[in-house]
Amino acid sequence: MEIPKQMTAMVLEVARNPLRLMQVPVPQPGPNQVLLKVHACAVCRTDLHIVDGELEHPKLPLILGHEIVGTVVLVGEQVQDFSVGDRIGVPWLGFTCGKCRYCQKGQENLCDNALFTGYTLDGGYAEYTLADQRYCFRIPENYEDAHAAPLLCAGLIGYRSYRMIGEHVERLGIYGFGAAAHIIAQIAVHQGKQIYAFTRPRDGESQQFALRLGAVWAGDSTAAPPEKLDAAIIFAPIGSLVPAALHATAKGGTIVCGGIHMSDIPTFPYHLLWEERVIRSVANLTRQDGEELMSIAHQVPVKTEVQVYPLERANEALLDLKQGRIKGAGVLMTELVA
Repeated sequence: MEIPKQMTAMVLEVARNPLRLMQVPVPQPGPNQVLLKVHACAVCRTDLHIVDGELEHPKLPLILGHEIVGTVVLVGEQVQDFSVGDRIGVPWLGFTCGKCRYCQKGQENLCDNALFTGYTLDGGYAEYTLADQRYCFRIPENYEDAHAAPLLCAGLIGYRSYRMIGEHVERLGIYGFGAAAHIIAQIAVHQGKQIYAFTRPRDGESQQFALRLGAVWAGDSTAAPPEKLDAAIIFAPIGSLVPAALHATAKGGTIVCGGIHMSDIPTFPYHLLWEERVIRSVANLTRQDGEELMSIAHQVPVKTEVQVYPLERANEALLDLKQGRIKGAGVLMTELVA
């Protein structure tokens, strides 16, 4: 296909301002990069944190988006993993140095020099995007573009959070039943776990959504579950949910904070943490996470629920996400017309 010199993109110029529809140059791949024709890019709560200025060090101007599905249209001279015509996905972690102490220990998700798609690298709210060949994943054939896109962050970060709960978990609480939760709930139910879903107060629609996906109980985040939990994952960026989850968790339980940003955690009495409960965070992802998730999602199979928007309506999608109007995941499509 002929690659144009200009492309349409939704660009963040200044934090706390709407994205602007612009014509910008199509980037050219470096030696280890691929150029993708973007088909779909999911809308993530991290994008909201960037727009709202809560993540304070983005590259500006910036093209958001880190849940990208597209087709390779051009490859750098050293690219060996992919060819023109391959359909691949691009996640949040976009580059690591391979040299720092964390990379050397196999903890690439903690790399001191990491770069992130849609934050310190331009992302997928555009017709074309660049990606490092090392941080791309082949998409299972049974997923359409829009339904594959949420796997690239909601799925990946959710999966890494899920891995962190440890073994011997029967009762799993999930706080914040959005894009990540609706993917991980399906995997957990498939593996025989009981899911207890916590939503915004009085959000009956999300509670019914959770029950349809196999949760055994769904209620307000302010409520106590009918039984003590073995572990809990907090996807909602609300620090006060940490002591609430500790209160709901049995002895030896683990609380996993799955977001990149969270409001301050209030003080809480030590007895909530005592009896060997654990609080831990999740940062970014690894290539192993990606390969494992793609395999498991295909086997379950995970079915993503999406609400589709044309690229030009990215601001509307972000607002709908912020106000809790999206069940599942919002996805921008480059070939739809607003």
